[in-house]
Amino acid sequence: MPDSGYTYICAFDVLEEGVPRRFGVEGVPVSLVLTEQQVFAIHDVCSHSAVSLSEGEVDGCTVECWLHAFRFDLRTGHPLDPPATHPVPVYSVRIEGGHVYARVTGKP
Repeated sequence: MPDSGYTYICAFDVLEEGVPRRFGVEGVPVSLVLTEQQVFAIHDVCSHSAVSLSEGEVDGCTVECWLHAFRFDLRTGHPLDPPATHPVPVYSVRIEGGHVYARVTGKP
C-alpha cells in the first residue's frame, strides 16, 4: 500500500478472536483486536494509568485495562468507566491480501 498513509502491521492469520496483540508502528504502540468479525487498532497505552491495553480482556467491542478494570470502546477509544476520562486514539484499519494495515497518525 505505498503512498496510502497505511503501514503494514501483520498477516491477518496471526490474529485470534478476542485476543489483543501489541505491535510497534513507527515508535507508536498499537494494539490490534479481532472481534465481532472486525479488526480494530487502538493506542496500546491506557490514558489513565499508562499500562498496556493489549494485556487486558476483550468483551465485544471493548477492551478492559488490566490494572484498574476501566473499559475502552475499540471503535472510538472513549472510556466507558470512571475515573478514566480521556479517550485513547484509534486508528483506521484495512485488510488487503491477507495482510493488516493501519493508519497510525502520530503519538498522542
